[in-house]
Amino acid sequence: MHLRQLKHWRHGWILLLSCWFYANALWAQNQPTKVLILGDSLSAAYGLKTEQGWVALWQASDTNLSLINASISGETTMGGAARLPALLKQHQPHWLIIELGANDALRGQDLAISEQKLRSMIQTAKAQGVKVALLGIRIPTNYGPLYSQRLEAMYQQLAKTEQVPLEPFFLADVALDPKLMQADGLHPNEQAQPMLVERIKRWFYPLLTQSASR
Repeated sequence: MHLRQLKHWRHGWILLLSCWFYANALWAQNQPTKVLILGDSLSAAYGLKTEQGWVALWQASDTNLSLINASISGETTMGGAARLPALLKQHQPHWLIIELGANDALRGQDLAISEQKLRSMIQTAKAQGVKVALLGIRIPTNYGPLYSQRLEAMYQQLAKTEQVPLEPFFLADVALDPKLMQADGLHPNEQAQPMLVERIKRWFYPLLTQSASR
């Protein structure tokens, strides 16, 4: 068996086991879990039909979850922080997944401001009893290695100090493959979306299982 095949086989078993434990946890609590996703174009199916995006594909594959996609193309941490209180009040989710920061970085914004806004969102949600998870992002190296390192460190620091789970780079499986990216080189194409779903499930389902067992 080739190394690549072995890797996919192992990931498949991890996902299967995670789904099994997660399904049993949901059966025990007998209610769907509301997950609010607050992101930018990477979660808003930019360049695709809405139903082709990873959030819609995830929802279609799991009726035990209620996914509310509040992602907007071009969204920044400032915009997300401004919209979050109303979204929490409207949807009253159990979980908030934040996927923001890429547009801040692409505009060269001071990352101290981005960190402050992300921290504010995390604390606002946690104050209302909402569990929070972070999806990290990286930017092309031509923006400068130092800035890229600071962006990566920002997510790590937030996850540590606010004690929230982090998926460091949810595009890791697709970002370096031109066949899986749109022409702009920044947004995953339709073929990449199921891979994003698989990666996020492997990361997020164990979090649901852990929280349901507490």
